[in-house]
Amino acid sequence: MLKIEVILGENDVMAISEGLKKIGIGGLTVSKVRGRGKRPGPEIHASKGSEIFTPQFNDKYRIEAIIADAREDEIIGIIKENGRVGKIFVSQILRAVDIATGDEGESTI
Repeated sequence: MLKIEVILGENDVMAISEGLKKIGIGGLTVSKVRGRGKRPGPEIHASKGSEIFTPQFNDKYRIEAIIADAREDEIIGIIKENGRVGKIFVSQILRAVDIATGDEGESTI
């Protein structure tokens, strides 16, 4: 099993979610997060335009999904097709347990 984590702007969240839903990926976690990348964020004008500053952190969204190993390339393709900017991270999941049923492994996803 793999964990796909995508950090992206607000505008791409729904398109990626719908794209994943169309291929049968139903379980997603979406979180609003703050962070910074390599490039500075947009400048913000203070009241009455007298002062300009660049925030240290920008609002972003994180989409997380646990998937079967065999679907990695398919899912990354859908994310790239539906997103414009952001980052995709893939990591191994060693174990998954459904608390309610006691099921383990890929049957939990």
